Amino acid sequence: MVGVVCLLAAGILAHAQAGEGTLSDAEVESLRDAAYVPVDRIAEFEKILDKREKQIDALIAKRWYPGRADDLHDLMDQMAGIADELSDNLDEYDRNHRDIRKALPKLVLATERWSTSLRAPADDGAYNVERKLALDAVKDIREETEQMETEQTAYFKAHPEAEKAEKERTAHPHATTAGDGPG
Repeated sequence: MVGVVCLLAAGILAHAQAGEGTLSDAEVESLRDAAYVPVDRIAEFEKILDKREKQIDALIAKRWYPGRADDLHDLMDQMAGIADELSDNLDEYDRNHRDIRKALPKLVLATERWSTSLRAPADDGAYNVERKLALDAVKDIREETEQMETEQTAYFKAHPEAEKAEKERTAHPHATTAGDGPG
């Protein structure tokens, strides 16, 4: 029961922190479904941010699209909010020594793609501030991820019992304990 309450609170918090209208109902649901296994949750965040990246790339290809600058503004704003929420989750997983080593190399590569897409549109006052915020959020994820790769490798090497406990926890994801959920 406590796990369900924590899960629901985490989902509501994720939606509220990312901003109203930033995540679709399906995206919120996919994050809720992946809440038990940190690597899966990170993968869901990646999918969501990849979707925004593709939407930005598609708008860049439509140079004379009416409302293009406004749409780019909104997508960049969404990317910043979602990236911030992902960063919050990474912080929580780091504090609780959750083993996310498998997801980290993919996340570093994803941050490169996201940054490239965010930089691609020409300067425009309609979205430059949102672009900077999104780029900063993605940069923070990259730096945090690179640091976590080193720290997690060292931690789990020094604490084999923690690695075993984490494997057991992810093998039975619905048997979480207090403090295991994402932020």
